[in-house]
Amino acid sequence: MNICEHLTVPAGLFPDKEAIAFEGRSVTFAQLDRLSGLAAARLRVAGVREGDRVALMLPNVPAFVVWYYAALRIGGIAVSVSTRLAGPEVAFMVSDCSARVFVADAAVLQGIGAQLPECVQQTIETSESGEHCDSQLLDDGQSAESCWIDRHPQDAALILYTSGTTGFAKGATLSHMNVRSNVGAFNHLCQMQTDDRILLAVPLFHCFGQNALLNSVLNVGATLVLQRKFDLNETMELVTDQRVTQFYGVPAMYQMMYDRCQPRDLRSIRYFFSAAAPLPVQVAQRWQEKFGLPICEGYGLTETSPFASYNHLLKFVPGSIGTPINGVEMKIVDTASGTDCAPGELGEIAIRGPNVMLGYWNRPEDTDRAVRDGWFHSGDIGRMDDDGYFYIVDRVKDMISVGGLKVYPAEVERVLLDHESVRQVAVVGFPHEVFGEQVVAFVVPVEHADADLVDSLLEHAQQLLADYKVPRHVELIGELPRN
Repeated sequence: MNICEHLTVPAGLFPDKEAIAFEGRSVTFAQLDRLSGLAAARLRVAGVREGDRVALMLPNVPAFVVWYYAALRIGGIAVSVSTRLAGPEVAFMVSDCSARVFVADAAVLQGIGAQLPECVQQTIETSESGEHCDSQLLDDGQSAESCWIDRHPQDAALILYTSGTTGFAKGATLSHMNVRSNVGAFNHLCQMQTDDRILLAVPLFHCFGQNALLNSVLNVGATLVLQRKFDLNETMELVTDQRVTQFYGVPAMYQMMYDRCQPRDLRSIRYFFSAAAPLPVQVAQRWQEKFGLPICEGYGLTETSPFASYNHLLKFVPGSIGTPINGVEMKIVDTASGTDCAPGELGEIAIRGPNVMLGYWNRPEDTDRAVRDGWFHSGDIGRMDDDGYFYIVDRVKDMISVGGLKVYPAEVERVLLDHESVRQVAVVGFPHEVFGEQVVAFVVPVEHADADLVDSLLEHAQQLLADYKVPRHVELIGELPRN
């Protein structure tokens, strides 16, 4: 078993079919497979062997797909690094997983190359298409890796970093079986078909972009309409020009589309799917009234690959995250005792099944706290009704969701506290009509702090944090309330 079969198998069945449409360019399955094979050979030359980690810091461009499957087909572990992270954040992740090779474009390597840790034995520069920018692509006699290495279903395949409650990111490690089971669920429940043209505008470095879309779309031989990043005007043009049939997004995207789009703008789309953050009931109801189709909602976390439950079209229940997908169990447990809750009672959502991660990379204690007796404890508070449908009542304690991207206050607080003029800080989420929440910091400064402290703090945060984690407002106060 190997995740790369999601590319190699359809490449054998539909070699001349369009796999990716990207900014006026078209890549067939055969071309994508060949590029991935060449990249795999390049990784071989770089010394990558089974189990080695290959870090990819690439945006939504064909190169991500090429190098992602290249690492997998030779038995490596693909590590997705967000393109929105600052240099110190990237260095931490790469060091944490001891990545052997770091793949990025020229601009990224020029910007943070010197900050990479010693474990990185080689950096590889790639173009957007996935071709290689260095002149010595392969040693003499090397050729594309046309085959792939068979891996055990429980072997690690991916490491995706999630924000940590301790202020440090943790690498959720997914196996080949984790991903394979999720891809099967997406293909079946979302009714993906070979003639579909599916837009991918969410980040490829995110589990949603990788498994709900990249792996699932290619696995059925459908076409991936790849968008560099979500831009409403461009998205509307792509939907029309590329005849998009399925759309996957986060609630913030649907809120913007509702305001700007008319039914004729989305007439080619037969299926809408939302995940990564709770979809407000009001948005879902208004959407169906205007466009005549529901937004199907999925629930899950990076640690569950991510698909865990689905609000089925066969019995769509507004406001619900649905029922567990095939092969997966969910229950509500008391947050104090861990005992099962009765229908209607509030508690923590726990998940068990082939989608649950292997664990957090090199963090056995964190893994043991999160996965107990095979059940992953999500930290999300919810309830289950008498029909077995689940509902989220509140998000993880203290967590902030900015357009579906998760921010833990402790991580932001840790960075702000490093500033010499900060004595205490508390970071919270404030409601935002488009992005759901925005990050706000309440800061207790040291005595005689400079008058431009707010500007200095924001500049400090921008250097060390991804842009969506940087506070949108900093309030200076005399003391923090205690409870």
